[in-house]
Amino acid sequence: QVLNILEDMKARYGLTLLFISHDLSVVKNVSDRIIVMYLGKVCEIGNADELYEHPRHPYTRALLASIPEPAPTVDVSEGDIEGELPSPIHPPAGCRFNTRCQHATDICFTDEPVMQQVGDSDHYLACHHPVEVSVSVGER
Repeated sequence: QVLNILEDMKARYGLTLLFISHDLSVVKNVSDRIIVMYLGKVCEIGNADELYEHPRHPYTRALLASIPEPAPTVDVSEGDIEGELPSPIHPPAGCRFNTRCQHATDICFTDEPVMQQVGDSDHYLACHHPVEVSVSVGER
């Protein structure tokens, strides 16, 4: 009910809202654009539909896989993030998700990934090894 009130106020008064949550199913319904952060660093940015349908960062995919009705473009097994959460005060060198990422290689432990545009879309990503989105996964 609170989300409906916020959505009405946003439309009526032309407001911009900053909505913070780990639940991307709720975020998608109230947001035009989504920014995914891990340990204080932005790892993926995009409009809600694009990010939900074509998530490229392993952490974004894990968040989407962990919702009760996961996005059709992710495998539910991607929601199992193994390893211990690093200290936010002393984050790991390189990519902050490297200690828990199944795609991590040596570069992930030394070089922080730079935010880059995905194609010519309004989708941005900071990852050395972005996940290729397969159409066949979405057709499950």
